[in-house]
Amino acid sequence: MFKTLIYLALIAGAAWGLDILHETKGTLVLEWFGRHIETSPMVGLAFVLVAAIILLLLWKSLSFALKVPTVVAVSQRARKRALGLDALSRGIVAANAGDLQRAEKAAADAKKHLPAEPLTLLLEAQTAQLAGDRVRAARVFREMTAISDTKLLGLRGLHAESLRQGDQDAAHAVALQAQNARPLCWSGQAVFDRHTAAKEWAAAHDCIAQNIKARIVDAETARRQKAVLDTAIAMDVEATDPARAIKLLRAALAKEATLVPAAVLLGRLLSRKGDMRAASKMLEGVYAKAPHPEIARAYLDVRVGDSAADRLNRAKSLARCAPEAPESAMVVAAAAIGARDFALARQVMAPLVASGQRPTARMCVIMAELEDRENDAQGLVREWLSRATRAPRDAMWFADGNWSRQWSPISPVTGKLDAYVWAEPKEELSGPMEEPPPAGKPAVLESAPPPATIEPPAKVEIEAKAELQPEPEPAAETVPPAQQKAADIAHRSSPQPVIFPLATPPDDPGPKPAGAARTF
Repeated sequence: MFKTLIYLALIAGAAWGLDILHETKGTLVLEWFGRHIETSPMVGLAFVLVAAIILLLLWKSLSFALKVPTVVAVSQRARKRALGLDALSRGIVAANAGDLQRAEKAAADAKKHLPAEPLTLLLEAQTAQLAGDRVRAARVFREMTAISDTKLLGLRGLHAESLRQGDQDAAHAVALQAQNARPLCWSGQAVFDRHTAAKEWAAAHDCIAQNIKARIVDAETARRQKAVLDTAIAMDVEATDPARAIKLLRAALAKEATLVPAAVLLGRLLSRKGDMRAASKMLEGVYAKAPHPEIARAYLDVRVGDSAADRLNRAKSLARCAPEAPESAMVVAAAAIGARDFALARQVMAPLVASGQRPTARMCVIMAELEDRENDAQGLVREWLSRATRAPRDAMWFADGNWSRQWSPISPVTGKLDAYVWAEPKEELSGPMEEPPPAGKPAVLESAPPPATIEPPAKVEIEAKAELQPEPEPAAETVPPAQQKAADIAHRSSPQPVIFPLATPPDDPGPKPAGAARTF
């Protein structure tokens, strides 16, 4: 609306000016090349305007005539660029789709129309890679490194080609060149992995600082990597410079409070130094956050030469830090068996092996040891050991498809830092859940046929079985347990008759001492 008012005001002003000019009396005289011209001011002004318009048109025509070659050249360049961009578009699509024939044709067209375009070199390199021509691809990537705009792209291509050829040294040199030019995600990770695989811990520390400055890694990841590197350095200098190792391990735990290998090594070094109180306090703090069997073993071994009762007391103290963890129950049970406190061992293991639970192999082994040490029940021992072979595996250190009982700062396969994780092996096949065997009763295989369907193979076997049957003892006589155990030992050490194998061998070896049967 405001612009409309301005236009109307201009038109009104022009009309007012023309009206004044028309009403003005006078004569306009012009002497030009000996000619005398007289006219009114209105006609003179019109003549001037017409002459100005004619001169402007002539100037425009002359300028256009002079610019025709330039316009034609620009038009040709625009047409070639359009054709080149179309060829690049078709070529990149064809190369990524795996169409080698169309990609080569488009690359040739793009090189013809846009020879200096960086994308033309990229398309040529992709086409060479698709055709399997590694030499030509490397040559194109080297040409790209000579151009400032495509230097990093060419270095990345050379890095990938070096890795494909298995030349780790050349790949590291290219990645280091790119990292020095401008730190990027791929170059920073490649240089860092190379340093860690070669166990160049100091260089890896410097690379982390460079990656943090370039914002390649976040603060949490960098903190974890530094903690693992400090632990690796401490493992190397553990024997030669324990004071430095302790300092590094404290720094690692300050960065990552649940780094189990650092806590275990620090506890061992502090114990060796004689600072057992600090070692115990540190291990208790880490165990409360991450209950781990290695921490439990390090905690029990802080004081060398402890008695079985002292180890049991230490196990109880550690279990109070994480009372709900199954590891606490197993640690207390193992220490209780060593101290011959079988009642406590059964009490803490009962929830882990109760009906409906799936005890791990280690739990089954603990129960087998408990049955052996307390009751000498070899049948139950074999039953628990048999269950251990079919039970879920306990957690171990896992990295790149390799299972290990010991932690390492790098993967043995790829050399990657902090590749090991504490995990349980996956169960590919699992059978039905088994109930714990009742104490004092022989285990019976579920797959065994009923006894009524088993027929003796021969008459000799029937006679042998009849000879092996013990005679019933008088009900009035009672044999003391000690005499009964001595008689069993003498019976086992005496020569035994030849026994033919039965169709289903019994799992229990024979009678047990009186009072040995126990139930959960």
